[in-house]
Amino acid sequence: MSGWLDSRPIIPVVISDAPEIAADLANALDAGGVTCAEITLRTPRGLELLMAMVAHAPAGFAVGAGTVLDLYQVDAVAGAGASFVVSPGYDPEIVDRARALGMAVLPGVASATEVQRARRDGVETVKFFPADRLGGWETIAAFAGVFDGVGFVPSGGVGADNLDRYLSLPAVPAVSGSWLAPRRELDAGDFSVVVERSRSAIRIAAESCPSGRSIR
Repeated sequence: MSGWLDSRPIIPVVISDAPEIAADLANALDAGGVTCAEITLRTPRGLELLMAMVAHAPAGFAVGAGTVLDLYQVDAVAGAGASFVVSPGYDPEIVDRARALGMAVLPGVASATEVQRARRDGVETVKFFPADRLGGWETIAAFAGVFDGVGFVPSGGVGADNLDRYLSLPAVPAVSGSWLAPRRELDAGDFSVVVERSRSAIRIAAESCPSGRSIR
């Protein structure tokens, strides 16, 4: 499975148009034990926020780009300093370009056919999206029984109430979701809640992950 996720069981998805929150957000997540963030490109200023997060992130904090849909965006986020790329679907050109630019890549899959294609292309870990619409834990468990060695990161409907069940699967190195830092709270500047939710998520992850997995 992907090495950059070895000690990062929680990937917070950040949707915001406010680059000025970058330092506070990165520090709040890090204070709670979460050492990465996926900044989505769904907003007009998402790339600006990504650049600001890279500039202000604590040492060891990985900043990546989400909702990457084409090669232009791959090039843009590489230039902004992203260390990983997340896409909602499987596009081998995005995978190849991200790798060529030195970034980790987490492509989305929704079917066994896409998992098999990703595996053929040497992808070790995929994003299972939208998890809650595709059978969630049960589907990942079924896929894991067929695709030995492939990691699945569920995204979509993941939160504090079910991350423990997902992380109990050896095939799930991490979960992804926006519950740690919802846009409304970021807009309100409420970063204390981000710290509290991050600590809770890391505690749950430590209790849920199979023994032997490193959790910060």
